[in-house]
Amino acid sequence: MTPQISAAGPSQSAELADVAAATFPLACPPTSTAEDIGAFIAENLSDARFTEYLADPDRDVLVATEDGRIIGYAMMIRGVPDDPDVVRAVVDRPAVELSKMYVLPEAHGAGASAALMRGALAHAARTGAACVWLGVNQQNRRAQRFYAKHGFTVAGTKTFRLGSEIEQDYVMVRPA
Repeated sequence: MTPQISAAGPSQSAELADVAAATFPLACPPTSTAEDIGAFIAENLSDARFTEYLADPDRDVLVATEDGRIIGYAMMIRGVPDDPDVVRAVVDRPAVELSKMYVLPEAHGAGASAALMRGALAHAARTGAACVWLGVNQQNRRAQRFYAKHGFTVAGTKTFRLGSEIEQDYVMVRPA
């Protein structure tokens, strides 16, 4: 079954937070502590935070649903942050960051991730973006292969703070 891809609505913030809490740990390096992961989820992936994200005019959240249940989501943010590493790596403007893209483990390998990626890329193109970029942990080879399969290439590196640790990410970019 191919999931439905649509824009998330305000009433879905709690379900998005639940999906985020279940999926974010899967992208973390094996050396990440449960405390650091939990603190990140509490600060950045809570119901309250998703309520804020859904109200932010510079963010778009897409959901993949099956049988009325969210099985994955993608968050897109217009622009490039002031991070000098990202500015060097992402040269085309306007740009859209694929900030988060996660699918529940039970939906892995069934086409949900690919459908969500197609939806995210189509959405970025409709906004007039010249490129889409993302950060992916350098140890997350599975995600890197998935992104490369969808046309992303490594354009640079950046750091990502997870608790007390500074993680090393690749910045991957593709035309919109």
